[in-house]
Amino acid sequence: MSNLIKPLLIGISARIHHPVGPVLSLGGVYAKTLHYLEQSVAHWVLAKDVLAVMIPAIESEGLIQRSEMSLAAYAEHLDGLVLQGGADVAPESYGETPLHADWAGDRVRDRYEIDLFNAFVAAGKPVIGICRGCQLINVALGGTLFQDIPTQVSQAGSHRDTALYERALHDVTFVQGTRLAQMYPGMQQAKINSIHHQAVKDLGRDLVIEALGVPDGIVEAIRWRGASYVFGMQWHPEFLALKSFDQTQLDGAPILADFLATARACRTG
Repeated sequence: MSNLIKPLLIGISARIHHPVGPVLSLGGVYAKTLHYLEQSVAHWVLAKDVLAVMIPAIESEGLIQRSEMSLAAYAEHLDGLVLQGGADVAPESYGETPLHADWAGDRVRDRYEIDLFNAFVAAGKPVIGICRGCQLINVALGGTLFQDIPTQVSQAGSHRDTALYERALHDVTFVQGTRLAQMYPGMQQAKINSIHHQAVKDLGRDLVIEALGVPDGIVEAIRWRGASYVFGMQWHPEFLALKSFDQTQLDGAPILADFLATARACRTG
């Protein structure tokens, strides 16, 4: 069978549920560490010629030790990687300490996803990061984050409303001349959803900014200038299809199409 008709295999990093605090009282599966995939992310990636594969984390308390398995094997056999959203990136992952206990993040997931990221980059496979995934890319390349936009960025707009969740929207402006801007010819600004309180502070190595929040200038999209395809966005494209409440949201289809086209080109190249 030709590679051209085999479905693409896109890996998606696992979100991790750690059983701590009151959750233990629920018993059953909630008392266990869970690796899970948000349905909307999988559905965004899936197509007739694309299969989604969740990549489980490998951690010290699991049955399989890191020394027994290399995440590079996933990069070898899969065609691309999506880093999904979720818990904060731990400040320790970029050389800081939490300014508040609520911003401690998930250090276990950071280590796992940074290893995954490095494996896919080394293999020349494309990587795309959503929300936390965008921040993780920046940190993996040596950058830092604002631990909390409202307290660390003066005059910042609202980037998270827990009551509205994906229905909280704001504008972004595209940096002209970038690959992202070229996907939306003639468009200077767009409306995107916003579900984050952390954001890129210092850019990582060889990263460029492709979109900025309006009017506060918060970094909303980044791309690597290195040897392989790496793109991160603060918004959630998997929710952009939910336009029943706002028809003016950015269409995320061009971003996915560009990512998948790169994955196909890497496979056949």
